[in-house]
Formats: sequence, C-alpha cells, structure tokens
Amino acid sequence: MITEPLLSSQKGGITALFFIIANEALERLASFGLSTNMIMYLTREYGMDAASGSQILFLYSAAGNFMPIIGAFLADTYVGRYPMIGFGCITSLLGMVLLWLTTIIPEARVPSCAQFSSKCNNEATPQLLFLYFCLGLMSIGAGGIRSCSLAFGADQLRRRDSLKYAGILESFFSWYYVISSASVFISMTCLVYIQDALGWKVGFGVPVVLMILSTLSFFLASPIYVKPKAKANWLVGFARVLVASFRKRRIELCSQNPDELYHHGKGSALVVPSERIRFLNRACVITNPEEDLMLDGRASDPWCLCTVDQVEELKALIKVIPIWSTGMLVSVNVCQNSFLLLQASTMNRHITSKFEIPAGSFYAFLLLSSTIWIALYDRVIIPLASKIRGKPTRLGLKQKIGLGILVSAASMAVLAIIERVRRETAIREGISDNPDAAMHMSAMWLLPFYFLLGFSEAMNGVGQNEFFYTELPKSMSSVASNLFSIGLSAASLVASFIVSVVRGFISGENQESWVSSNINKGHYDYYYWLLATLGFATFIYYLACSKAYGPCKGGQGGIAGDVREGSADDDDDDDDVDDDYSSLS
Repeated sequence: MITEPLLSSQKGGITALFFIIANEALERLASFGLSTNMIMYLTREYGMDAASGSQILFLYSAAGNFMPIIGAFLADTYVGRYPMIGFGCITSLLGMVLLWLTTIIPEARVPSCAQFSSKCNNEATPQLLFLYFCLGLMSIGAGGIRSCSLAFGADQLRRRDSLKYAGILESFFSWYYVISSASVFISMTCLVYIQDALGWKVGFGVPVVLMILSTLSFFLASPIYVKPKAKANWLVGFARVLVASFRKRRIELCSQNPDELYHHGKGSALVVPSERIRFLNRACVITNPEEDLMLDGRASDPWCLCTVDQVEELKALIKVIPIWSTGMLVSVNVCQNSFLLLQASTMNRHITSKFEIPAGSFYAFLLLSSTIWIALYDRVIIPLASKIRGKPTRLGLKQKIGLGILVSAASMAVLAIIERVRRETAIREGISDNPDAAMHMSAMWLLPFYFLLGFSEAMNGVGQNEFFYTELPKSMSSVASNLFSIGLSAASLVASFIVSVVRGFISGENQESWVSSNINKGHYDYYYWLLATLGFATFIYYLACSKAYGPCKGGQGGIAGDVREGSADDDDDDDDVDDDYSSLS
C-alpha cells in the first residue's frame, strides 16, 4: 500500500519512482508500437521493397542502440539525468508527431510512381529525408530517456550502508525490467493489431497519445525528484590515471611501506589504494609533496598525480569488464529470434481451429516468461526462503548472474532436442524439400525453451543491471545502467559472426549447411548444440571471472546473501527505508 501523498514535499522516494517508470514504460510502448510494424508501413505506403525498408529499419535500430550510450555519457559528465530525460521526451514526441503527420498528409509520403520512374524518384527525395528526420528524432529521444531512467530512478531511493537498501534496489531493478518487458509485449500485440485493423492514422496516432502521457508523467513530478548534478568528466579522470601511471612507471611500489604517501580528494574515505591492479597505484603516489601539491592540497599537475578515488574508480571499471563479457556472450542466445521465427513458421501454431498464433509473436513468450519469473522470485521465492530460514534472505548478485548463464546454456540444449524432433517429423511426413510446408507437430513444444530462457533473463539480465550499478562509481551511474544494453548490441555482432563461421566452414557441394535456408534439410539442432556448448563454456569462464573479481560491495556476491541489520546509529534511517520497501509490496 502506498502511504505517501501523490505529490508530497518530500524529495525522492517510491512516489517519484512511479512517475519515472511510467515515463519509461509509455515511451517503450509508443516507440516499439511504431517500429514493430514499420516494415509494413514502408512497403505499403512508401512503395519500398522489403530489402530497402529493412535497411532503413536496421539503421534505425542501430541508432536506437547507440544513442543511449551517448546520452548516458553526456548525462553523467555534463547535463545531468533530469535534463537528459526531459530532452529525450520532447525530442521523441516531436519525432512521433511528425511521423504521424505522414499518415494524414499524402504529400508527406513518397508518391506511388517513385518505384517506377527515376524522375519521380528524384522528386521523392524530400519525403524520404523527412522520414529519416522523423526516425532520427525518435532515436535521439529514446536515447535520452533510456540512457538515464534506470539510474535516475535509483537516485530517488535513500542510500544506506545496510543491505536493506540492497533489497529495495533489487526490487526496483526487477520491477523496472518487468514493466519494460510488459510494455514491449503489449506493443507487439495490441498496437500492431490496432494498426492492422484500424489503419495507419489511428495506429500511429495511438503512440503519439502514449508519448504525450509519457512526457506529462515525467514533468508532472518534477518538484519531488532528487536531481543529482553532473559530476566531473570521468573519462578525462581515467585518462589522467593512465597517463600518470605511465609517467611514474619507474617508481617502486611497496605495500608494506608505511611512509608511502597517497593523494586524497576532499572528503575521501579511502586511505590507501587496493592491492588489485597495483601498477595503477603509482598514479596517486606523492613523490615530492612540495612539487606535487599546491598550498590548498590539490595536485599541481593532475596528469601526474591523481587521487586514490580516481584510481579505484578506474580499477572498478576494469574489474567489471570480464563479468560484462560473460553477459554479452550469453545474450547471443537471445539473438536467435530470426531462426526461432523460421522454426515456428513450419509448426502447427493453431490454438483453436480458427485462431493461429503468428510466428513473429512467439518472441512475446520470452517476455512473458521473464516477467512471470521476476514476479515469482520477488514475491514468492524470496519471501518463502526468508520464512524457512527465519531471516531475510536474497541471492547474491554474482549468484543470480551465474544461475542465469547456466540456465541459458541448458535452454539451448532443450531447443536442440526440440529441433531434432521437429526435423525428424518433417522428414517422416515427406515435406523435407518444402520448407514452407506446415507439419502436424505443435509449436507449443517451443514453450519449454522460452520458459528456461525467460528464467535466464530474469536472473542474468536483472542481476547484471544491478551489479553494474552497484559496483561502478556513482559518477558513472547512467553508463552503468546501459552496459547490459551495450552487451546486447555486441551479442548481435557475435551471433552474426558465429553464423558466418558456421556457413563458411560447415557447408559444401555435397553437404547442406547447418543453417540452410531450407530448415528441414539443414541441421539447426547441431547449431543449437554448438550454442549450448559455448554457453556451458561461458559458465566455466564466468566462475573463473567471479572468483578473480572477489566480493561485491555490500557483501552481495556471496552464497548466503543474508540481509543484515545496519548499525544502531542507523536504526531510525533504516525504519524510513523499511517504509519505502513496504510501499513496493
């Protein structure tokens, strides 16, 4: 139950989170509602062929994945998260309104003669530029919102050393993922249906209305937001650490030397740098106090002397890269949607004699599965485990990530078995030469795969987002909250590389490729077994990375994951945290 007033004078808290999550959910609902069916709009209304339309949407998708990285960097170092989200809302709304106008004003679209006449095609250039402008605005706007929403929401929660805050943060990350996934699920089903049934004017008008509501929901709560200011450019700080370490490379480090002096920033709680990645410690060693420091205690040359905090922040980024790489590798399994669509298209997708699930909608089962698993974990499994043990209990962050990686590999093994049965069924029914023919095997056999992969996403996806946000410096919060998305983009490239290798090395004149265009003659089951093997190898690699990383901040990386009480001095503050946590229930 929410006990706070709708817009209280108190800054931050659960109330502010509702407005931030509503802003993100409505924006995803609007943008994915447009992009999911955009290929049909381009081919039908702009007269484009499928290849040209797909190329435009590929560039639009690439821009949408890249813009949050730029937005996160600018938010953390220059403009702040609140202005960045506000800018994203207005820009995205403008792009959607202009795109909607193309459905109302015929002159804004490419004339139908453009596909037959080169002269007419040249006259269509302004309309195409206008289309690109609309899509560009939407990409920039999405980058502004998605780059900062997760970090800005976490800013609204009270920070405590106690792990009670960790429980609140975990619930926030989990439900943020649930609501985002639910938004995409609705856009892939309801909004696409509206566009097909009621036409493009209504179908593109609905996302505009949703984006207006998204913008209003964000700005309405402006008085109660906690608005952290942008910090100094951490990228420059990292460069200074590297340069200073190189310039002092001949300095001998001795961890047992009590007389070794280190440079500290104002209010720093760190006395000495850690022993990990020790060569960077040279950057904060004071060799000559009279020459290295000014009268006010600042470094006379910041490219020769850095603070202990700057050194430790760079170490934190270097340490998380191996963990990030494991998440990127396991996300390759999520990028197999095109093959799964091909697989489902050959199977019986009828629920009743008159209703058939579109092959493209099977991806929604992954979103539904991950949403259900997150809800079960947060509202059933954790409370039950805590009741059995007699004390609050949660999985450690590294535990969640590792479990997600292991189950992801198992899901590909299950998919390989399903594909083997599907292929044998096609051969037995005599349709191996016809990849478009439907067989009698039900497509519902794919659900166990989506069930397991959804669990993997619930553990690995949410766990990685929280891990990066918790472990990286607060000055990099926006970038930290986008590292998992960056991993998804990189996973697409890795998946493309794997397919290219399989095609190049496992095919020939007398041998059909594993990933043949004829799915009944290829051996997609072998391909899935390859991905399963790579998944289990990734899990072993993750165990090594996890051990090398050491304990997480706040002790959340261990096996027990017990939630311990804070100190007696924090009791009153922890009561406030408990009040906020109960609001999430």
